Amino acid sequence: MKRVMIVEDESLVALEISEAVAQYGFEVVGICPDGVCAVAMADEARPDLVLMDIRIKGETDGIETAQKILQEHRLSVIFLTAFSDEKHIESAVSLNPLGYLVKPIRTAELYALLKMADLQQSEVLQGDLILDAHFSIESETAFLIKDGSYVPLTKKEHQFLQLLLKHKNGIVSIYEMELTLWSDKSPNASTRRSLVNRLRAKLDNRFLETVHSEGYRLSF
Repeated sequence: MKRVMIVEDESLVALEISEAVAQYGFEVVGICPDGVCAVAMADEARPDLVLMDIRIKGETDGIETAQKILQEHRLSVIFLTAFSDEKHIESAVSLNPLGYLVKPIRTAELYALLKMADLQQSEVLQGDLILDAHFSIESETAFLIKDGSYVPLTKKEHQFLQLLLKHKNGIVSIYEMELTLWSDKSPNASTRRSLVNRLRAKLDNRFLETVHSEGYRLSF
């Protein structure tokens, strides 16, 4: 993976990112300020990776633009965000982005994600716990892998998966889940169900079972 497209409507920020990407040995195929330009450039330039600002000019934001691009192209997406974009990030989770970079962009973090994207596209990853032909898990790290690529998980999703692996084919009780994941407060049922549904969606609605009135189980 060497070809990178940048979607950022602040020209100075875009230029700084472009210079950093080029410095690390990656090719910048173009810079776009809006979704229309980004979709057209993706079709023409065929990038391997898109650095996508969530808030861009035009009728479609960065999340909607990334969704359109991913419908036509197999590539990686890294979202550029501000701290105030937390609600937007929740919407972006369904697209399985490679990661997020919070503005102002730190070049070391940018380089780490660029290298991760490069490694993902040059190596076929597979964990030691095989769920099926598509999914596997690295048992030591609890990293989830789908079709040879890491599936990005939030901190809570990762903690929940670790807990499920600890009780492989056994039940994680609601009490243990809440005590482990929210030790500093008592979550409401909606918060817990939301976490379960997010992880279940990333598992394509398989493997994660709800045991009525008891808890949850990872079965494979």
